[in-house]
Amino acid sequence: MKIKDLILGKPLKNSDIASEKLSKAWGLPVMASDAVSSVAYAGEEILLVLTPVVGLGAFGVAPLVTLPILLLLVVLIISYSQVIDHYPLGGGAYSVTKENLGKYPSLIVATSLIMDYIMTVAVSVSSATAAITSAFPALIEHRVLIALIFVALITIGNLRGIRESARIFGIPTYIFIFSMGIMIIVGLSRFAMHSISPLTYPAFNPNAVTQDFSASAAGLSLALLLHAFSSGCTALTGVEAVSNAVPSFKSPSQHNAKMVLYMLGGVNIFLFGGSILLESALHVMPLKNVTVISQVASAVFSNTWFSFMYYVIQLFTALILILAANTAYSGLPVLLYILAHDNFVPRQFGHRGTKLSFSNGIMFIFIVASLLIIGFGADTHRMIPLYTIGVFISFTLCQYGMVRFWLRTKEKGWRYKIWINGIGAFMTLVDTGVIIANKFVEGAWMIILAIPILMAFMIYVNRHYSYAGKQLELNDFQNYHSDTAIGDSQCIVLMQSVNKSLLKSLNYAKTISNNTTVLHICRHPEHAAELRKQWDSLQIPVPLEIVLTPYRDIMKPFDDYIWAREAKLKHGEFVSVIIVKFVTDHWYDNMLHSQTTYFFERMLSKHKNVTSTIMPFHYNPTDAKPAPDEALPAKEK
Repeated sequence: MKIKDLILGKPLKNSDIASEKLSKAWGLPVMASDAVSSVAYAGEEILLVLTPVVGLGAFGVAPLVTLPILLLLVVLIISYSQVIDHYPLGGGAYSVTKENLGKYPSLIVATSLIMDYIMTVAVSVSSATAAITSAFPALIEHRVLIALIFVALITIGNLRGIRESARIFGIPTYIFIFSMGIMIIVGLSRFAMHSISPLTYPAFNPNAVTQDFSASAAGLSLALLLHAFSSGCTALTGVEAVSNAVPSFKSPSQHNAKMVLYMLGGVNIFLFGGSILLESALHVMPLKNVTVISQVASAVFSNTWFSFMYYVIQLFTALILILAANTAYSGLPVLLYILAHDNFVPRQFGHRGTKLSFSNGIMFIFIVASLLIIGFGADTHRMIPLYTIGVFISFTLCQYGMVRFWLRTKEKGWRYKIWINGIGAFMTLVDTGVIIANKFVEGAWMIILAIPILMAFMIYVNRHYSYAGKQLELNDFQNYHSDTAIGDSQCIVLMQSVNKSLLKSLNYAKTISNNTTVLHICRHPEHAAELRKQWDSLQIPVPLEIVLTPYRDIMKPFDDYIWAREAKLKHGEFVSVIIVKFVTDHWYDNMLHSQTTYFFERMLSKHKNVTSTIMPFHYNPTDAKPAPDEALPAKEK
């Protein structure tokens, strides 16, 4: 525990949650890092498509391709501000589709967002590694290790809590925004004053350029423009993050979230639009192992008093690309929390850690993103085709869900609002089709295949919890246990809630002891009061003791309670602790239940006069299978 406190800091109480919320000033860098970081590679992705075909003509076409991307960004900003207004509990596109389109469309959105957030971490960290290896080519051989170290560091930062992670990651984000703004302003000013010239490349040497420029088609085509457009749409990722994490903002959370969303849009329009203009004016070609931003910064600040700004740009480009992953760490754990409460993912994702962050969701991101980085060799261009598909699927279904919302509610101003969402749905649907068509062979097929697989897993989890809940359901409490007690030992029955497993435990306890106590370790005083009221109303002839723990750690309060009871034992007496273990039919179902039984048993083994009894509670999915409408979470009925 000392090592854990050293790495993550002292634990926080439940009552400290309000102070962990994000303000507008700190919310912007946390939520905008993904969207802002796309400036580092979105323009390069456009040029990678155009320059092999049209050569220098790409620099006249690239700004034209950027205009519809910026228009779509404005539409999405307005649309997601409406989502924040009507869905203040977070979840963004998932909450919208769940209410307006139903179970399966909402699961498509959920799986798409999960994959997009994971890809955000893998792509942004790999791109950060590329920025560093551009400045220091000797490190190229170690790019996978460097990327994994970055993921580990940002994971630790987020495990330290929302407020601390915002302070750690917020300042570098602001420095990147200002330094990029300076580069754009200085670069365009120098170009206007003719103090800087376009870059030249020796005859488009195929060894220096990422793609073979000799293999080109003559002239522009609609397919080429759409391909370039789909590649540049990586600049739109991260817009949805604010609507997913509305509860993470300080009160008034909706107002603060909307302000951050508007600021995010303004910053991204300036940086992305300005960088495209500057890259086109300088005729920057995408090269192997040298990023476009690196070339622009070198050209703008070379032979000036501000030559040090090149290294500032490179350093903070790497940092912002790392911090772009922080958007996923802020949005995905909240989404997994909502899905856990809807019984679509393991319930462990609904638990907060010692620093009031959703630590299980954070560790999930770390593990999966690390596997992707290893699998793709930290190569950004190999992962980009998998990147934008998920978020654009969620964009489309979210916009269509809002159209259905306006048709259903007909709130004030719904006629013009439905046009905004309708246009947004049409544009993102077209974009989704273009992205899939252009990137399917390049790797997008993996995302298309993964969506139904992940959906099937979520449906299975939901069905499992429905079966388990049916088995534990207690309609009438009957004191069927015997009052006949044997032996003089003390017995403690651990209780989670009043259900059938508790009755089974009490029945067994009465056969081994005439001194039985029911113990409940509670994290929330409100729940303790409700449980006490329920216990008294049922008139169960067994005393109930409730131990409150403000730090969510149930192990230490439980251990302290057992030590206190053991210290009062007389010679020859002992305490028996009955622990219920939920036994499933399949080994893989165990992953859906907390394995606290193991930790309780390990802890009790330290006590000399305390024995532990594991009370198995079996369930049979066949007997517990609910009716079709009962398989849905209560909120959807």
